[in-house]
Amino acid sequence: MTETFTDWLRQRSEPDWTAVVTHPFTQGLFDGLVPVESMRSYLVQDYQFVDDFLALLGSALAKADRYSSRLAIAGSIAVVTSEENTYFQRSFDALGVGEADRVRPALDEATVAFRDVMNDANARGSYAEVLTVLTVAEWTYLEWAMRAPASLPENFVHAEWITLHNNPGFQGWVRWLCGELDRIGADLDERERARCLRLFQQATRCELDFFNAHWQ
Repeated sequence: MTETFTDWLRQRSEPDWTAVVTHPFTQGLFDGLVPVESMRSYLVQDYQFVDDFLALLGSALAKADRYSSRLAIAGSIAVVTSEENTYFQRSFDALGVGEADRVRPALDEATVAFRDVMNDANARGSYAEVLTVLTVAEWTYLEWAMRAPASLPENFVHAEWITLHNNPGFQGWVRWLCGELDRIGADLDERERARCLRLFQQATRCELDFFNAHWQ
């Protein structure tokens, strides 16, 4: 069986990739045992990616080479601005997060680093490079969330963060992202493939650093 471009990228991003998708923070989510303060800080910081992530999706929308790809990306934009945003607001209410921390919190070093990666890809990246960062962000979350047991924690803050990232719609979106990056990657030259690999490894490391920052 021929190795896909995304498999090639993932395999060359070990051991960080496996460290992300099996991180102790995710097991804490499955068990409902992430401390309240850790969950609070994690979600506050994660919410600071939403605007940058939407901009990155917008960049993909603009740089895509065909209409069907733009339709798929537009569907993801709709999810981020509806179901996911609603989850954040409900969780912030439950966790007692004030307006300042929702809108303009002090940023962790790991948050700044990942935002820089997203913003750089948005400003200067090719369609393949934008897809690379999006794929890491979404695929790692699908991989850890698919490890969740059938019995979820009672606290919706934990349970819904899991189901947001392993439901059939999200699975289909990640399959599309990987397939799209494989399609585009098939026509890349060696220099372009190398740039995508560096970005994939960098984004994977950012995901690991972000989990580490909220799991002491």
